[in-house]
Amino acid sequence: MSGFTRDTKHYGDKLVYEALGTKWRRYHDTHCGCGLNWVTEHAKPAGFTVVRSGSGWVALVGPGLTEDVDESALTANALWEAVTGKPGEGWAETVHVMDRSEAAEKKRKAENDAAYADRRERSAQSKKDPATRRK
Repeated sequence: MSGFTRDTKHYGDKLVYEALGTKWRRYHDTHCGCGLNWVTEHAKPAGFTVVRSGSGWVALVGPGLTEDVDESALTANALWEAVTGKPGEGWAETVHVMDRSEAAEKKRKAENDAAYADRRERSAQSKKDPATRRK
């Protein structure tokens, strides 16, 4: 899912719009149909800066999207218009804050270890005791 985020581990203190590449490529193909790359041919010329690209995600900052905006009423209208050439619908999007501090990561790992402990134990046991005998 695409959306606005603050993730100190990946972006520092920047507010970015993480665009799921496949989703926005589909929007572009459906509404523009020029056959060009939506990031290099539409987003960059419209003034957006690519902060991160990879793993199917493109993180963008730029005018009207993440700069000088009312964070309580954020929309992706500026990106929608740049990519599709049509005005946005004004759907409000919230900012997702990712706490990736060392303490938060330790807590998340401990919760994950506790939640999956039984599954890991069963997996280890199944490697020792196969369900069927070897012939």
